[in-house]
Amino acid sequence: MFPMLTQFLTSGQQTIRAARYIGQGFMITLSHANRLPVTIQYPYEKLITSERFRGRIHFEFDKCIACEVCVRVCPIDLPVVDWKLETDIRKKRLLNYSIDFGICIFCGNCVEYCPTNCLSMTEEYELSTYDRHELNYNQIALGRLPVSIIDDYTIRTISSNSIQIKNA
Repeated sequence: MFPMLTQFLTSGQQTIRAARYIGQGFMITLSHANRLPVTIQYPYEKLITSERFRGRIHFEFDKCIACEVCVRVCPIDLPVVDWKLETDIRKKRLLNYSIDFGICIFCGNCVEYCPTNCLSMTEEYELSTYDRHELNYNQIALGRLPVSIIDDYTIRTISSNSIQIKNA
């Protein structure tokens, strides 16, 4: 009779232990139900990028002296600089400047080493196109000022710092 009683007690303890594990799992599920979602609804909500974000490169044609430092420091020799030497004043005149963002790795070396600060990184990250040839930006497209997402009233902006705080 004692083996049957001990078997009944161990099965009862196992049942209680299983119910406790199920209850713990249910409590974890309920604690996650109170959290805000981590994902954002992209076209309608956009993250505000950090100060050090490296987006599309902005180029100021008037400041460039065609020294080609940006080409030399680029790990993939990406910027294409066309210039003409004007012999009467013994200076280079910039004719064309282009960057192919389909190949660019956004390392920022060109911006960092530019002696005249004619290159700068913007917060613009929406560079997707259906044709890869549209990613080859000339000096006109590079000179276009970036559109700030903070100024767009149709888009709800979300700070990336607030998402990190909520996850902690």
